[in-house]
Amino acid sequence: MEWFADSGYWLSRLVFQRALAALYLVAFLAAANQFRALIGERGMTPVPFFLGRVPFREAPSIFHFHYSDRFFAAVAWTGAALSAAVAGGAADAVPLWASMLMWAALWVLYLSIVNVGQTWYGFGWESLLLEAGFLAVFLGNERTAPPVLILWLLRWLVFRVEFGAGLIKMRGDRCWRDLTCLHYHHETQPMPGPLSWYFHHLPRPLHRVEVAANHVAQLVVPVALFTPQPVASIAALAIIVTQLWLVVSGNFAWLNWVTIVLALPAVNGALAADLLPLPEPPEFGGTPVWFEVLVIAATALVVVLSYWPARNLLSRAQQMNRSFNAFHLVNTYGAFGTISRTRREVVVEGTDEPEITRDTEWREYEFKGKPGDPARLPPQVAPYHLRLDWLMWFAALSPAYSRSWFLPFAERLLENDRATLKLLRSNPFPATPPTHVRARLYQYRFTTWRERRATGAWWHRTLVGEFLQPVALAGYGRSAEQP
Repeated sequence: MEWFADSGYWLSRLVFQRALAALYLVAFLAAANQFRALIGERGMTPVPFFLGRVPFREAPSIFHFHYSDRFFAAVAWTGAALSAAVAGGAADAVPLWASMLMWAALWVLYLSIVNVGQTWYGFGWESLLLEAGFLAVFLGNERTAPPVLILWLLRWLVFRVEFGAGLIKMRGDRCWRDLTCLHYHHETQPMPGPLSWYFHHLPRPLHRVEVAANHVAQLVVPVALFTPQPVASIAALAIIVTQLWLVVSGNFAWLNWVTIVLALPAVNGALAADLLPLPEPPEFGGTPVWFEVLVIAATALVVVLSYWPARNLLSRAQQMNRSFNAFHLVNTYGAFGTISRTRREVVVEGTDEPEITRDTEWREYEFKGKPGDPARLPPQVAPYHLRLDWLMWFAALSPAYSRSWFLPFAERLLENDRATLKLLRSNPFPATPPTHVRARLYQYRFTTWRERRATGAWWHRTLVGEFLQPVALAGYGRSAEQP
């Protein structure tokens, strides 16, 4: 069918698929490197306990059939190897059916991880990666021209990401409507990056321009994705530019990168070829009937499942980052409907002294990404996802976010648990475990230009109070108190 495919998007598809496979690789590497301490057999929220409570229909996963840490590691590293192969072009070097199986395998493997990941995997970009990965299964390879139906579904996906984020802001915090949210956001975002201090100190009128530009980028530009070319390509490029702005101003795992990747298929390669020295498109063979049938079936499924996200977009009680089905297909997205005005951080400390006195020396544990030492420049970690660091930000907002895992975290620090310490930047007790661990809540703010020149520090912090009173392994749990 001539209407079924459009060869003008072959290069956009190629870049999209290679980039998406690279993001899959990042996700699988993060899972492989962090799972033992978080959800392993001796993790803070072990998968075996979760599987005993949650049936397969609520959380489809291959781990319902078998779980061990060794098997999880095999799944994660298999996903990483397959992602790397696809990013390198392996899916274009095999028949169409084999290419689809490769993409389907990536989706099943990562879905299996997300569905047992519990609170550690409760982020919108997990569902976004899975939804994009599902559509990639039906996008074909270099043996077939890109199917138009899937190209439109990718636009529908990036539209929901951007438009949903725009609506939740306008319906949420007043500061989005009076253009003042960025007076706070660069400082209070979950994990600032190396340039966030400078973004925070931009002139306030420029912050207002940033917010206004964000509203245009999320509420106006996405509509243009559904217009004829070249307007749709221009809209996609505008989305890419605004997402790159977010990339350099903070660390949001692969959220911004997936959004950039999703915008690429809206760019018409044929139009780009008129401006750039691009290669000629390959010679495509005829589209197999079975492939057309699968693409039409997948499109029909997405159209039906789109009812719930579309209804959510129109609702005054709009929800952010929700999956309406256990397979994370056709989700609703959004972020930062509410902006924190102040930043709080949980600082974890330990001591090796047998008895706690007023003179006890406490030493801090440093995390890889989240603020700790005021003199340390916030690092760039995205698109990699430091799950413990992110959950520590939520814990500082409210202890309710950490009830299931913070005490087990403290217990593993008291044991000098190797897997847990791998999640941290430094261990102040390398020789023997601490005798006691505690956590204190601080209010952080970026230093001023004058403070920065005088002290060299990026942060100023003030003690707020206790988050976790000192605990020890002896009688563990009875002495633990959390507000």
